Amino acid sequence: MLAVHGLTRQYGELRAVDNVTFEVPAGKMIGFVGGNGAGKTTTMRMIMGVLAPTAGEVSWEGRPASPGDRTRFGYMPEERGLYPKQPVLDQLTYLGRLHGMTQRAAHGRAKELLERFGLGERLKEKVEKLSLGNQQRAQIIASVLGDPVALILDEPFSGLDPAAVDQMADLLREHTSTGVPVLFSSHQLELVDRLCDGIVVLHKGKVVAQGTSEELRGNAPLRYVLSLTGDAGWVRGVPGIRVLDLDGGTVDLEPDSEEVAQRLLAEAVTRGGVREFTRVRPSLSEIYREVAAA
Repeated sequence: MLAVHGLTRQYGELRAVDNVTFEVPAGKMIGFVGGNGAGKTTTMRMIMGVLAPTAGEVSWEGRPASPGDRTRFGYMPEERGLYPKQPVLDQLTYLGRLHGMTQRAAHGRAKELLERFGLGERLKEKVEKLSLGNQQRAQIIASVLGDPVALILDEPFSGLDPAAVDQMADLLREHTSTGVPVLFSSHQLELVDRLCDGIVVLHKGKVVAQGTSEELRGNAPLRYVLSLTGDAGWVRGVPGIRVLDLDGGTVDLEPDSEEVAQRLLAEAVTRGGVREFTRVRPSLSEIYREVAAA
């Protein structure tokens, strides 16, 4: 398991990361979300040892992470770190050797992955000649060479088309299935919601929420849609109900409690003509806006 405890990074008067604590369990995919400048990249750089923390600690398997541990982590930086003038296969082979692979093993594995992700005809092309999406594919491939024991990926899905996103998601699941913990940041909240076992929300350098999607949704206010055959204006007068939107027979509302919601439903039934009474589950985007504004 990978974990960070009280991780802090100070730049003069600016505290870019403030007492950040979370875990990435073995075999789990954790989404790291937050706005620009929230501190995600700085946190990932401290995990990798690229930046030294002002305070706090990164642990691996229950002990402080060592430089040797970090050499076994797969890392994808926010800025692409590939050499633009070097052929993509040669470069990936070289990076595999840096991770301790033999020339033959690195060459074979890099070629296999490039062919798998549609770059089999471009093995000898220089990186700068590839499209941005194909450069992103190559960068992700670089991060998984050498059988990493953990993956730290900064915006890995940026610039990928939907088919490539699915391919890369399958690749990450192959690693989590063998127990590899995966942490990745993304602004694509729907994608995070779909892929991740857990989510950490960072805002202004602080963790403002974390948990599974269901846990985060469980902390959101109760919200229902009630649709009637007749006018729903009477709902405004029901104690404990906050009407968010009312349009004829349909009302979007927040009850103070589940008990209040059930009393409202019972009242609606006595009045006749209930078409719908449905709990609205907030999207991850709505949850993020809620916790970031708190």
